[in-house]
Amino acid sequence: LFMAQGYVHAQDRLWQMYFDHLTTKGLLSSVIGSPGLATDRFLRTIGLYRAAEQEWAHEDADTRAILQAYADGVNLFITTHRHTLPIEFTLLRTQPDVWTPVDTIAYGNLLSWILGGNYRLELLRARLIPKVGVDVTQQLLAPYGSDKPIIVPPEAGGYTWMRHAGFEGLDAMANLLGDPGASWGSNNWVVSGSRTATGKPILANDTHLTLSMPPYWYENELHGGRYNIVGFTLPGVPTVVIGHNERIAWGNTNLNPDTEDLYIEKLNDSTHPTQYQFMNKWQDLQILHETIPVKNAPAIPFDIMLTQHGPIMNSVIGNLKGAEPMALRWASLGEGSLFKSVALLNRAGNWDQFREAMRYWNLPGQNFVYADVDGNIGYQATGVVPIRPTKDQGLVPMPGWTGENEWQSYIPFEQMPHSFNPPEGFISTANNKVVSDSYPYTLALEWDAGYRAKRLHSLLAANSHISIEAMESIQGDTYSEPSDAIRPYLLALKPANTLEAQALEQVKQWDLRYEVDSVGASVFRVWYWFVVQNTMDSKLGATLAEQYMAGQYERHGTFQVPLMIKLMADPHSSWFDDPATPQVETRDDIGQRSLTQAMAWLKAHYGDQPTGWSWGRLHTMTFVEEPLGDVNLGPLNRLFRSKPIPARGDNFTLDGASFVFTQPFDMDHGVSQRQIVDLGNFDHSLAIGTTGQSGLPLHPHHEDMIDMWQNIQYHPMLFNRAGVESNSEGTLTLTPGASAK
Repeated sequence: LFMAQGYVHAQDRLWQMYFDHLTTKGLLSSVIGSPGLATDRFLRTIGLYRAAEQEWAHEDADTRAILQAYADGVNLFITTHRHTLPIEFTLLRTQPDVWTPVDTIAYGNLLSWILGGNYRLELLRARLIPKVGVDVTQQLLAPYGSDKPIIVPPEAGGYTWMRHAGFEGLDAMANLLGDPGASWGSNNWVVSGSRTATGKPILANDTHLTLSMPPYWYENELHGGRYNIVGFTLPGVPTVVIGHNERIAWGNTNLNPDTEDLYIEKLNDSTHPTQYQFMNKWQDLQILHETIPVKNAPAIPFDIMLTQHGPIMNSVIGNLKGAEPMALRWASLGEGSLFKSVALLNRAGNWDQFREAMRYWNLPGQNFVYADVDGNIGYQATGVVPIRPTKDQGLVPMPGWTGENEWQSYIPFEQMPHSFNPPEGFISTANNKVVSDSYPYTLALEWDAGYRAKRLHSLLAANSHISIEAMESIQGDTYSEPSDAIRPYLLALKPANTLEAQALEQVKQWDLRYEVDSVGASVFRVWYWFVVQNTMDSKLGATLAEQYMAGQYERHGTFQVPLMIKLMADPHSSWFDDPATPQVETRDDIGQRSLTQAMAWLKAHYGDQPTGWSWGRLHTMTFVEEPLGDVNLGPLNRLFRSKPIPARGDNFTLDGASFVFTQPFDMDHGVSQRQIVDLGNFDHSLAIGTTGQSGLPLHPHHEDMIDMWQNIQYHPMLFNRAGVESNSEGTLTLTPGASAK
């Protein structure tokens, strides 16, 4: 069964799988040349592939058999299609390597990296503190839902050595892989049969990721032996990650637990530069000597230095080369067994078996919702989350040589948040805070601000007879809670001319939904964009403000929006005053200036008639295939770039469609798949991806889902064999010992 899945994945997505293999192994430069060096150095230093090799050695027999069968299927396709490989191999003059189980495990590690991590927030706080002080940094990057202060350890020297640090290496990696902080935006919920039109549970899930072509997901149905499953799979990985079997359904969002810490290390530079200090003793660094092959250039030698905390990151993070040595500890590497978890999940038939599967899910930390055909619903948080000496540790880099900041253990699985058949009759998550302040452990220090969670909860609570159609409407909801909070400050401004009056009238009539034909949405969003720039520039200076707003998490406004809502309530907040001018600016001064700037910007880009300022003109999505789509040349665009698509939603709507705040307003992150599962009749379930199943340019199924995805439409998520066969286009038969036909 899994050999066949590997064959089919390779048939439709071989280039995508190979590119991910190059990425995890730090071999991008061997195919794309020097543009891949920053990513190669970075991921080799982190050690995704090193960890995968260790994990493979410890997998149990059943998991090893699944991973090996899958790899055999991938390699069968490569062997039998060596002369008809996807066009990318020809254009880049390369050949696929033999696929191994370690490649699959390493890809799981890569996804965990993309979906988690907060070490860059630690760096950003350390970067801000010597510039603006602890109090301002606390406001800019406050842990949401918590009053935990930023404690600067005396040994850190106020992070003055971070004054000139930059993030260039990180930016290069984020552009290629997707920003780790761009993982907030997913939604999932499950409703008990007591509140549905069917009398059985309905489960919905939409995961939000950096969008690309082909998409992360591949829809699969697997029947054979112990497995009867359908849902969303990941090319390069066996089994089904999101979906249902004949008994249970599940969906997940990112929990984003704090699983990373940066440790400031003290090296013995004077006499033994290959040693570091720990508890008054000198320890030998482990030094790995590696060589990075580079296309059309000499190979580059590269050394990786490891402490007991992890790799020293200075050489691969921008200008940290001049800062104190910092090592990254990441709980995800080498703990648990993700693939054992997924296999058990696919076979689970009840709540207890589901939870047993979740016990092994080490990375990335997730919020799972659950439903079964017996009418039960549930929730389980997963992940390996460290227990630290203090509950506020993890906000900034800590001294690594004292022994006082070491992880003590991990949160026991039995004490990870979970719920079964709650009295409310529904469960929902949207990357929001999932524990109360009385929870005995620090699960996370950076939660989503909760706007989507509030909207989702209100929609579910207001409907005691929820249908499949209602679930579709919720997944397509574009109402913005933050815009509702901030709009009154725009409407209170006095228009200086007819154009401003027309624009303000559009905002007044706006229903607070980010639909493609909305002019009010555009006026508000452009005005707010200038308000934030003017406010942050005054407080931080233009350069630091841009670094803050372009940084991890903040790229999409995660921290800045709650701060701005708070600041706007105080018209005389010092944040609005520009120290470079003699007068004292107020909120309304900034608002008026921003309105003038917004009108000029909209006129320059979209004409002087507000009727031409629709949100769908400003806010578009272009799906791009890595790396050839990034070239942006006419002949290649037809193959590796979609046309720009008007995009609904924004950074804080349930139908998420985020843009990078310093690069308005092109969408780069959003809904990567949708599913709605009817536990009363699985064949009534619905699903949709983004672009298409095939990764082959010009294939009829390469971009055939885009219109449905854009318009919140679905295809049936068929499970019954007769229904599947009656809707099939063709059949591929794989016979053991024979050729595929």
